[in-house]
Amino acid sequence: MTTSRVTASSLDPAVAARLKRDADGLFPAIAQQYDTGEVLMLGWMDDEALHRTLTTGRCTYWSRSRREYWVKGDTSGHVQHVRSVALDCDADTVLVKVDQVGAACHTGTRTCFDADVLANGPATDQ
Repeated sequence: MTTSRVTASSLDPAVAARLKRDADGLFPAIAQQYDTGEVLMLGWMDDEALHRTLTTGRCTYWSRSRREYWVKGDTSGHVQHVRSVALDCDADTVLVKVDQVGAACHTGTRTCFDADVLANGPATDQ
């Protein structure tokens, strides 16, 4: 059973009021390379992680396994410089456009979505 995380945050109350969170107070954050559109990774944020991302210009995530905040690149050097942050139409996911330095994936690859392609799309007759 999960328990809701309640944390104090300095996130703008107007933004916080719009967010839809899961039972743990989290929402997905998709990191995308700002100039190529390449999807790099998916992480989890809460209000405080989003506040830190918006105010520092560096992506801050909530680690569900370690149960702590982490700033992308602090240990690896693979920094994400924030270019823009957008809330999706349902207010339950954020898209963070970044300038990625080095690998985005913890495995050391550029993106988390390049190693296990399930399909390349439907075949078409031409």
